[in-house]
Parts: sequence; C-alpha cells; structure tokens
Amino acid sequence: MGIKKWVLRKYDKESASNLCKENGYSGALAVLLAGRGIIDPQEANAFITCEDAFNDPYSFADMEIAAQRTEEAIENNEKIAVYGDYDADGVTATALLYTYLSSRGADVIYYIPTREGEGYGLHKESVDILKTQGVSLIITVDNGISAIEEAEYIQSVGIDMIITDHHMPGDILPKAIAVVNPHRYDCYSEFKYYSGVGVAFKFVQAIEGGDPQSLLYEYADLVTIGTIGDVVNLSGENRAIIKYGIELISNTKRPGIKALLDISGMTGRKLTSQNIAYSIVPRINAAGRMGSPDRAVRLLITENMDEAMNIAREIDEDNKTRQKIEQDILIQAQKQLQDNPDMIYDRIIVLSGENWHRGVTGIVAARICEKYGRPAIMISIEDNDAKGSGRSIQGFSLYDALNACSDDLIKFGGHMLAAGLNIETTKIDEFRKNINNYAASWSEDMPVQELMLDFKIKPAAVNLDTIDDIEMLEPFGSGNPAPIFGLFSMHIESIQPLSAGKHLRIMLSRAGIRICALKFNSNIEVFPYTVGDTVDIAITLDKNEYKGEKSLTIVIKDIRPSGFDEEQYIKGYRNYEALRRWDDNCKNILSDIIPDRNELASVYRYLRASNGWNWGINILFHKLNGTINMCKLLVCLDVLSEMGIIEYNLNNDTANIKINKMDNKVNLDDSQILTKLKSGEKAW
Repeated sequence: MGIKKWVLRKYDKESASNLCKENGYSGALAVLLAGRGIIDPQEANAFITCEDAFNDPYSFADMEIAAQRTEEAIENNEKIAVYGDYDADGVTATALLYTYLSSRGADVIYYIPTREGEGYGLHKESVDILKTQGVSLIITVDNGISAIEEAEYIQSVGIDMIITDHHMPGDILPKAIAVVNPHRYDCYSEFKYYSGVGVAFKFVQAIEGGDPQSLLYEYADLVTIGTIGDVVNLSGENRAIIKYGIELISNTKRPGIKALLDISGMTGRKLTSQNIAYSIVPRINAAGRMGSPDRAVRLLITENMDEAMNIAREIDEDNKTRQKIEQDILIQAQKQLQDNPDMIYDRIIVLSGENWHRGVTGIVAARICEKYGRPAIMISIEDNDAKGSGRSIQGFSLYDALNACSDDLIKFGGHMLAAGLNIETTKIDEFRKNINNYAASWSEDMPVQELMLDFKIKPAAVNLDTIDDIEMLEPFGSGNPAPIFGLFSMHIESIQPLSAGKHLRIMLSRAGIRICALKFNSNIEVFPYTVGDTVDIAITLDKNEYKGEKSLTIVIKDIRPSGFDEEQYIKGYRNYEALRRWDDNCKNILSDIIPDRNELASVYRYLRASNGWNWGINILFHKLNGTINMCKLLVCLDVLSEMGIIEYNLNNDTANIKINKMDNKVNLDDSQILTKLKSGEKAW
C-alpha cells in the first residue's frame, strides 16, 4: 500500500499565542514553531537566530586526549592517516580533517576503502598498507566505532588510533588512544545529532582551542554538504552550521564546490538544503558508488580549477551511469514482484538479484519502500557472497529487525531507517521468512507512511507573507521538514497540461478565492480528477524572483477526494493484505470481507458505467460511497478477474481495469476464490 496517511501536526494553541505575544511572530510562524515542539519564546528566538548553538567540544569524552595526541603527532612530524568513508559524509569529513592537518604542516595522507573491493570501515589489509607507508597515527572519520578486532590489530602492529565517529556504539568500545563519539554514555555534549563530518569539525575545533568562528569560514561548506548528505537531524548546532554553510557555498572560493555547482546547473541559483541534497550530494556519492571515492576527496581539496572541473565532469558522468543502473535494477525488482505477487503483501519486501550493483541497491530499496509503503531490502548476489541494503519507514526499526535475524547473517549494521547486511546466498529465503516472522510478531502494528501537514490553511492565506514566515525556519531537513499545508474542499475549475504533458497546472477555488497549483509528473490522461470535482490538496509554497518581481509557486504534494474515509480505506487494505498472506487472524474477518452476489454485481455495474478504470483504487473506493468496505472491494475485483469478466491489474494503488465482452452467463459459484474463502481456506 503506497498511500500516505494525512496527519495534522498537533500543537498547543496557548503556547503558539504566547509566541505571538512575546516575540511578535505572526500566527502562522507561531503555529509552525509550536508544531515542531518549540514553544518557549527564548528557545524560539534561538532557533530562528541560531544564537548560542555551539557546544563545547571538550564536553565529548576523550576529546582532550585526542587533541593532545594529534598535536604531538604534528610537532613530531609523525605520518598521520585520515581514514574515511566513501559516502558524502565520510568524503567531506576526510577532506576537512586532511585540509586542516595540511594547513598545520602535518605529514598527512588520507585513505578511503572502496565500496566494492573493501566495503565500509577499517580492514586489516588496509592497515597493512598504511603501516608500510610509515603511518604511526590513524584518525578515523565517520567510522571506527564498531572496529573491535581491527583496533586490536592496529595496536598489535604499533600504530596509535583515534576514532571520531557518530554511529551508535556497542557495549564494548574499540581499544584506541581516544574514542570521540557523541553517543557514548559518558559523553556530556548536550547535542547528539552530529554527522561524521560534524564530529570531525568538533575535533578540529578542540585542537584549535574551542572557538568555532574562524573555523566556520574555512569548513562550514564541507560540514554542510556532509551533514545534509547523511540526513541527520537539522536542529541545534547542525542548523547553525548549515545556515552559515549555505551562504559560504553560495559564495565559495573552493574550486571543487564551484565545479559541482556549475556541473549541476546550480551556479547563480538560490541554494537551500533541499537543492544541495539533490544536486551536490548525489554527485559526491556517485564517485564512491561507481568507482573510486578518492576522486571526490581530490575534488574537494584541490586548489586548481581546471583539475576540479575535470573531476566534476567525471563524477557527473558517474552519476548519470548510476541513475541508469538504478533504473535497470528497479525494473528487475518490479518484475520480480509482478512474477511473485504474494511478495508484494509481505510485511518486509526482500528481493535479490545476480550481480546487482551494490553501490545503488540502497537507493533502489528506498524506491521500493516508498512505492509499497513498507520496509524493503535489496540483496546483490555474487556466487555465494551476498550483500544487501535496506530502507524502512518511520516507526519501524530495520536495525532491530536485522538484529532479531542475526543468526541468518554474516554481519549487519545501520540505523532505524537504513541498514546493510552480508549473508550467504543459500540463506536468503530463510532470512526473508524469518524477518517477516519478526515483523508479524512485533508488538505494534506495522506503521503506515505518513504525510505530515503543518496545519489547514485558508486559500486567502496562501500568499507571499506566509512564504516569508516559512523562510525564517530554513534550513529544512530531518527534524525540521519544509512545511506542508492542507487546503480542503477545493473545487477544480480547470486542468491544463504543461511541458509537453509531463506536468499539470490546476486552477482551484473555494469561497470565491482562486489559486493556481502545479502537479508535477502527472499527465492528463491518467489524472483521476476532472473539472467540477471537490478535492483536498497537500501543498508546499515557494517564492520566485525575476527582475525584482516576486511571485508565488504552489506545488501539490498529494491530492485526494474531499470527504475521503482514509481510516476505513487503510483498515480495509490492511485486512486484504492479511488475507493474501493468510495471517492467523484471517478467519476472524472472513464474514466481513466475503462479497455476496449483489455486491459483486454492484461493483461490476459501476465499472461498466465508468467504461473500466485507470485511476487510484482509493478513488474507486470513494466513488462507491461506502457501499462496500475496501477489503471486500479488492476481493470483488479478484473474483471478477478470475471469472474473466474484467481484466484487472493493481499497481501501487492504481487499478487498471478493462471490461470484457461476455458471450455466456457467468456462474459465480465456479469462483475458486469465493469457494475457498467460504470454506476458510487460503484463496490465492
């Protein structure tokens, strides 16, 4: 089920009113803040101004030890290796620490393992390479917290190690000179949501004596890119750095960032955390996904513009290749689901394929997760070696699910929403079964994807003043998403195709006020609404400036019929999924979901009158106006299809239904689906 449940943010009205009174905020800004849990006037002012956001770096456990050992290495001209990671967070952290140590005159090199050849984290073979190069101090960035065995090996070969990382530590810390991680139980930093490059920045801040201001001018651009790339919470210190960093990127003197802006078409445009996330970050990631991440580090540390442009063009081509490979694997994944339709109803979708490029399986898992509204894991098989990447939905910890199935896995790691694993090829089917059993036994119902609305907005309030309020909340990201508003009971006056039919411009009105909104990636042939329909829309607002003139852009994020019974729709869909899986409780709901002859006839008559259907199944449910529950509707469609009365395909909540011409009368008693359901048996 790909539908998202619309949820209105809850906020305390009295607190919002107090923000208006004490801080002079508009009602809209006060509600936006209160909905994010920011209700104290001083806290609200600090959030907007980013004042006093920086924490003392020495509040981190082991930070003073790490800073002193690094100073000692610089003074003694020891060879230092910065050991990083191949994603945007790890690359920017590597570039930051390498650049800083170089500026101090240190004898420093950097090392990033390849995604395909070595994989994430420290490796004994990599340590051996560094040992032969004379390295006496390894400083990790964005990794190392789980390197228990590797740390012992590093110690055994006579190399010191400092770990800087932001991933969750286990019960045992690696043996190192210092382990700097905000998630240590004995770390007293008030802020915990640092990215890997954020921790590296705090480390440099500690070496420099604690003042962040001059360091922001030097490194806020790198911290901004890595922090946005790692999708960490954009509150507190992260928010302050990114607010400064976006301005620094916009006026950058760093050749590599100039080249990235140019190659991605962002030069001269207003930069935000959102467009940095889809322009700069994917290209840095592409270097590690499609080849050597070393190129991305070289891009960010070079002082030569020609070299920067050459590398930027190269990784831009890598990004295009990544997109092509990603699309190919997505097509293969969807083909697997079409050939094995029961897998669509698994609580956790687990797919595997031969030689899927491991650099993009996580991205494809995110696409599958988004489309079907449930956690997804994509596993690439190479002989008996299989590696997978998974993505989850808010409220379900993929890490906990993997931990429950750890006996099936060689190793695993990650977070609530994203994780990776290694598994023997022969154990994939058993793993699929066990992780779905875990989800079935989970103490709560599997969560539904949600679309969070900040508040219901009146058409008259959709204006540039509201956008000014929104801009005060930037930068947006995890923990502080861009506001989405609900416009309810809007009448469609016109629908106009744009960009050769790729997008739509829709004119809507209510109470005499008209607004024009854009619906991207929708064409008029499959758009399920017509002029005269009354709909609810979820919108975002943006401001455009051209030759000094400001204009408003309204973008439709989601649309549904007004009065749509979302709760009953989701409940019925969930019952149908349970029916297809044949869960233990299925027999308890059979009496409510088996259609009788009249209900089947009613659904058929409506479809015939509509000349079939090619739109959302949710709209068909709504059009039937509560005459049949959602689960029963889906069973009806399956039975009508089984009997050859219709041709029916359900693809991600879109129902494609064609009415067949029947020469003979159909006997519904011949339906195997109905017969088995009435007998209390699995019907599919």
